[in-house]
Amino acid sequence: MLPNSVILSIMTVMFLTLGYLGVPVAFALMAGVLVGTAMTPISYESMIGQLFNGIDSEALMAIPFFLLVGELMTSANVVIRIAELSQALVGHIRGGLAQVTTVFSMFFSGMSGSSSADVAVLSRTMAQPMAREGYRPEFVAALIAAASTIAALVPPSIMAVVYGAIGNVSIAGLFLGGIVPGFIVGIGLMIYCYFFGPAGMRRPRATFGQLSSATRAAALPLFIPIILLGGILSGWFTPTEAGVIAIVYILVIVIPILNPGHLKLVPRDFVHAGLIYSLPMITIGAASAFGWLLAYLRGPIVVAGWIGDFAGTDPHLIMFSLVAVFVIVGDFIEPIPAIIIFMPVVNVLTEAGNINGVHMGVVLIVTLAFGLITPPYGLSLLMASKFIGVKFSAALKASLPIYIIFFGAIAFAIFFPNVILWLPKMVFPESVGCFKAPGGAGYICP
Repeated sequence: MLPNSVILSIMTVMFLTLGYLGVPVAFALMAGVLVGTAMTPISYESMIGQLFNGIDSEALMAIPFFLLVGELMTSANVVIRIAELSQALVGHIRGGLAQVTTVFSMFFSGMSGSSSADVAVLSRTMAQPMAREGYRPEFVAALIAAASTIAALVPPSIMAVVYGAIGNVSIAGLFLGGIVPGFIVGIGLMIYCYFFGPAGMRRPRATFGQLSSATRAAALPLFIPIILLGGILSGWFTPTEAGVIAIVYILVIVIPILNPGHLKLVPRDFVHAGLIYSLPMITIGAASAFGWLLAYLRGPIVVAGWIGDFAGTDPHLIMFSLVAVFVIVGDFIEPIPAIIIFMPVVNVLTEAGNINGVHMGVVLIVTLAFGLITPPYGLSLLMASKFIGVKFSAALKASLPIYIIFFGAIAFAIFFPNVILWLPKMVFPESVGCFKAPGGAGYICP
């Protein structure tokens, strides 16, 4: 039998090679798993069982409902009202439509939870108006890709759902903890567009009446994030149940009032959401099997040992080391399989550094969101460049200055845990390990 290190190397090289050849991530992962299994005493039956065990999680059931929320809102063209509200709020600021794109993304991110859905909606809604006003295509692609990452940070982030389900971390805590980094990225993009982006067409400031009218028009769609987050944090719904309630609200109230003619197309939206859901699920199953085999071969222990030798038990050094690892990994692997494969390493180091699980989760989710716009894989940047019709290399060059915003958000998340965990502690203390005081008044937080 070959040494574990050799088997690990063969699996990794096979996965990366197939990935660079254009093989879908799930199949590239499974190829590595099957080859690695052949070199161990593990049976193929056991490994196939592990593939299904990876998707056998109740928390993951929230994903298709969040995807369906985004699909219904997009397909019914209800999101245009949110774009008009964004226009009324910030359209007069220097950067015009670039500012609108960022604010629009911040609103829609609270409904979809998916960066891919954000890219598609922003490209469909904002690309042509920006092109008509003379914005360079590469700038538009870079901005849309960067703005779409906010969906991975704020609730109902699908990435947070997966991290919480796999890492046994409070999903509600991750939702709340991601709001501050999401706000930092959004405001950072607005500042960048104001000082360094194209001036765009200057518009007069919206009157109070125009702003009120736009707010009323967008009121029904904007109630969706309240349902999702409010229901979860109040304890009334699990994430899955909140997604179901949001869909019922859209089908019974939003679409019949705002676009009743779309009701006949709702079955198509269900089918489309199901197809979209199949993509992350097959990847989750493959990544789970890959991660399980890595654990069997003691790969996580080796990696954790390397980081431990360098960082010791210093929480800042541990998190910076993991950020470096995930920045590199995120260049080649989608965020969801990266979370699943490396979660054993994260758990070991989180415990070694006595780091709060929600804090660590937020830091790594921000890092993986950054990976969505980094080469060579950068899924959001690839999608945006394809939708806009610009070369990936040009969009990449335009996005380089935006990296500073993400470096700032990651550093802030590492060095200011009290700010990141403030909302979870205030709203849902149990999510960050707080427990009720013996006297019954208030909570005691570690």
